[in-house]
Amino acid sequence: MDASRRLTLFALVSLLLGGTFVAAKAGLDYFPPLLFVALRFDIAAVVLFAYVAVTTSGRVARPTSVRDAVAVLATGVFVIGLANAFLFVGQQHVSSGIAAIVFSLNPILTPVFAVWLLADERLSVRGAVGLAIGLVGVALVVQFDPANLLDGDVLWKGVVFAGAVVGALGTVLIRWADSDLSSSVRTAWALPVSALLTHALSVVSGESAASVVWALEALVALGYVGVFAGALAYIVYFGLLDEVGPIRGNLVFYAVPIVATLGGWVLLGESISTPTLVGFATIFAGFAVLASESLVAETAKWYGAVAARMASLELG
Repeated sequence: MDASRRLTLFALVSLLLGGTFVAAKAGLDYFPPLLFVALRFDIAAVVLFAYVAVTTSGRVARPTSVRDAVAVLATGVFVIGLANAFLFVGQQHVSSGIAAIVFSLNPILTPVFAVWLLADERLSVRGAVGLAIGLVGVALVVQFDPANLLDGDVLWKGVVFAGAVVGALGTVLIRWADSDLSSSVRTAWALPVSALLTHALSVVSGESAASVVWALEALVALGYVGVFAGALAYIVYFGLLDEVGPIRGNLVFYAVPIVATLGGWVLLGESISTPTLVGFATIFAGFAVLASESLVAETAKWYGAVAARMASLELG
């Protein structure tokens, strides 16, 4: 895959996912939050199932083992379902940019759960330092103050943070399941699970479809989060991961807040404070510390493979 194509995919994923936060914020003026996210999954499930039906055979396009089922449930319940439910509920009171910044902590939180659930994962000293830096960044973004712990603004940002936590847990559970399903097939089967879960949460919380205001802006927001930031974003994102790997691919989470912040400023008139920008830079620094460890290992492995190849050519 050439560099220009990689850059194109990276930019496209950043735009699609970054727009999620802006469209979600706009759509919450017309939809109850849990019903909004449930309808999003309804649409995304139909589109992604159609894509999978066209691109894969029936033999491989369905779960066939317990491991597959666990991976589908981990994706549907945690990575997509609860993570987005927390995000949409929190975004009722949190701007697009801040929500995207807090949510970008997901890759930093992943090693915490990996230590407990994956036998081959251990949190190194460098990893612990990166995690600590990232948490300091989140504290700056949410402007955490123990004296104001029950302040409404802090609590709603905490709800968004909970979405990042359950999303990180879900990604580790997927790896723990060690399923043979492709990412697109797994996601296609997971979306109906996410839809059922969020529809149930919507009913239990007392939301009503009668409260939806079917304005043009509502339809545009729903269409965007369902088709573009839903099915299409998943297809492009997982394709990027397949090509460049999770370390480089997940760098997209640090371009997403930039898109979300600019989109919120241009389209919704939102602003962002200096402490929030400092917090985002701190979170990025934490991720850089974590990622550098893996990148060093990947580079060493690559050089080792090149050296072995050169040695075999010389011997030949």
